[in-house]
Amino acid sequence: MFLTVCLNPTIQKTLRYSSVTPGAVNRTEVHRFDASGKGINVTRVLTQLGKKAAHLTQLGGVMRPLFLSLCKQDGLCVKWAESNSEIRFCYTVLNDSDGSVTELIEESQCVDAETEGRLLKKFDLTGCRYLIISGTKAAGFSDSVIPVMARRAKEKGIRIILDIKGNDLIECLKLEPDIVKPNLEEFKATFKTKPAKEILLDTAQKYNCRIILTNGSGKILAAEKNNYYEIDFPAVKAVNTTGCGDAFTAGLASALYDGAGFREAINEGCRCGALNAALEKPGVIH
Repeated sequence: MFLTVCLNPTIQKTLRYSSVTPGAVNRTEVHRFDASGKGINVTRVLTQLGKKAAHLTQLGGVMRPLFLSLCKQDGLCVKWAESNSEIRFCYTVLNDSDGSVTELIEESQCVDAETEGRLLKKFDLTGCRYLIISGTKAAGFSDSVIPVMARRAKEKGIRIILDIKGNDLIECLKLEPDIVKPNLEEFKATFKTKPAKEILLDTAQKYNCRIILTNGSGKILAAEKNNYYEIDFPAVKAVNTTGCGDAFTAGLASALYDGAGFREAINEGCRCGALNAALEKPGVIH
């Protein structure tokens, strides 16, 4: 079983226009609500790949019933801790005239002081083989919450995949996670350097992990021990790129779970990312 964790739940509003005129009133009949956030997207794609996955997050406010209803519609197993904070909204604007995808992001509200304790009590690794932690955490969580979860998984021999950045990533690297998968910009911001072959190999060797850097439709950079790869992402006609990185993570994790090698698992991640890009709904492969 997979346990996915994301501490920044989102309700995603996707609006699609034939064209957008800046500074004018733009109307569309094509729009949708979806439960989202990186962890939900990963869970949804894992579920669509036929894997058993549960998601752990924090929820609160008047939109919680809507969020849980949307998760139920997608057949997702969601465990949550009370946060006493409203779930944020994020918006995707699809412009068919030029193919652009514009993201409008709300920062999360601060969770209450008891949320972290409630969440860690629900952090149950029974039957779990893979722990996937994705995204940033909402305001109000301590710097230790993500490393604590990763450490508990490591002590139980559970494989760990991290799609995180900044101090959370730096602290978790000390635990030698199996896979580290920030995107290119997140890696540069975390390590204050441009990734190069030598840097990725040194990091992979130092922390005994595999590193994958996605870069939208650009080449994927990856390293493991003494091996370095540059992998072309298959070209697709993109409809909505929101959630492509999460679909990649899910495809990668699913393939590793099934016994695939590193390169083969990356290829499956690419396949799932490409399927997501071709669809209007975020974080799906069909």
